[in-house]
Amino acid sequence: MCAVGTGPDDIAAEIRFPTADPESTIGRAVEFFAAEGPLAAVGIASFGPVELRRTSPAYGFITTTPKPGWSEVDVVGPVAAQLGIPVGFDTDVNGAALGEGRWGAAAGLETFVYVTIGTGIGGGAVMGGRIAHGLVHAEMGHVAVARRPGDDFAGACPFHGDCFEGMAAGPAIAARWGRPGSDLAGVQLAEAVAIEAFYVAQGLRNVVYTIAPERIIVGGGVAKMPGLLDGVRNELTAALAGYPGLAEHHRPEFVVSPGLGDRAGIAGGFVLAEAALAGS
Repeated sequence: MCAVGTGPDDIAAEIRFPTADPESTIGRAVEFFAAEGPLAAVGIASFGPVELRRTSPAYGFITTTPKPGWSEVDVVGPVAAQLGIPVGFDTDVNGAALGEGRWGAAAGLETFVYVTIGTGIGGGAVMGGRIAHGLVHAEMGHVAVARRPGDDFAGACPFHGDCFEGMAAGPAIAARWGRPGSDLAGVQLAEAVAIEAFYVAQGLRNVVYTIAPERIIVGGGVAKMPGLLDGVRNELTAALAGYPGLAEHHRPEFVVSPGLGDRAGIAGGFVLAEAALAGS
């Protein structure tokens, strides 16, 4: 998805097209921006993993992604070279976190986490008003989770099997039931939501204890399963087991849907572009 503007409520032009091979996909994005210019800067919020260290010769690359054909692909280089303007770059989930912090469900908060659950699971942590970066961006989708009693599903993560992503992402649901979660109904849907709520709560328990966020925003296609967030809130209360005993962890506003809906990512792109223009 590409858009031109200054924020989610000020979009002058936008386009959405399928992600194909790197050359044609990046080329089509550049063509769109060139036609809609002149622009001040571009922000790219990309699926990952990505290299964010500016001291690395691979800065701006998508690295060891399972998406076919996209490993070790330079994304920032071609865009900067062809458009000749500053380019901001981060993960898609970090971008969504920035967008939600500026205009959405985390506006006014200093420390919060955005978790997306779709074809994979990713998390972006904003701490003290800034995205947390280190050797690499956070990979919250690959934390270990406790197993639901009686569950013998092997997990669907190609790297770790039964990590958070392997037990709760869209492909895990499809592998369990033989079809996507969006195609489930009745008793199967209710059971799928119960299983999903358990594993999402296990993943969020890690987030609560390691980052101490003021709020957790849960987005992505899987998060739209009916009744899921209510189930996650209940399961998270059970998983925390009274520790550390904060009332905030059990309030409905602690785990919420994105305030910007499906526009959180593109809003993050505007924030990244603004930062690139400012040189930060």
